[in-house]
Amino acid sequence: MTEALVVLCAFPDAEKARQIGTHLVERQYAGCINIIPGVESIYQWRGELCQDREVMAVIKTTRQAFAVMSRELAALHPYDEPEIIAMPVVDGSAGYLAWLHDRARG
Repeated sequence: MTEALVVLCAFPDAEKARQIGTHLVERQYAGCINIIPGVESIYQWRGELCQDREVMAVIKTTRQAFAVMSRELAALHPYDEPEIIAMPVVDGSAGYLAWLHDRARG
């Protein structure tokens, strides 16, 4: 079974996160996406200090699907340089991980 990953990606609003998230799940690049509103981000971009309200998407996928999923996510995302950070899942419920591997095939 391929490794499970959790991917973080910030969006400007819930509608854009929902639209892209639906696309990724429908194409089986991701098994599930949680959309968390009310994230406040502080960062520097092009020499300026920025503070923005954003929406965080928590994307569950597999190592097998990650390459195509991240390319698709970057192509559809409205930001010039979207946050796409993948973290390995070291453990989890066997049933959920089996379901995820069945759904996120890339």
